[in-house]
Amino acid sequence: MNLHGLASPIIAAVNPMIDGTLRASDGYEIGAGRKQVPKYKPDAAARLQVQPLSGKDLAHLEAQNIQGVQRSVYMYGDTQGVVRPLAKGGDLLVFGSQVWLVTVVFETWPDWCKVGVTLQMDASP
Repeated sequence: MNLHGLASPIIAAVNPMIDGTLRASDGYEIGAGRKQVPKYKPDAAARLQVQPLSGKDLAHLEAQNIQGVQRSVYMYGDTQGVVRPLAKGGDLLVFGSQVWLVTVVFETWPDWCKVGVTLQMDASP
């Protein structure tokens, strides 16, 4: 059952879905000075619902020592944070003319996911 599909239209009456872009990680390549440079698959359109973090989500991120400007995002599909066994960095979401790194996956289901994102100050949309 797609609970996000049922709840999203109701929540959208108060907090509308926005258009964004998903930059899915595709590993890395070695750049100048043997430095790892992230690679990304081609950009894909995404419908996002951005919300503040809940108390439980804040506690989760605090336990992982993740700091910065953070939000939670509900979206259709499956996006990932860092997956070390696959040598992938975190996926990026671009919305509101800003770039956000997926730092944690709170929920993942066949049709949708809820992720925690952290604003990237040194990235351009």
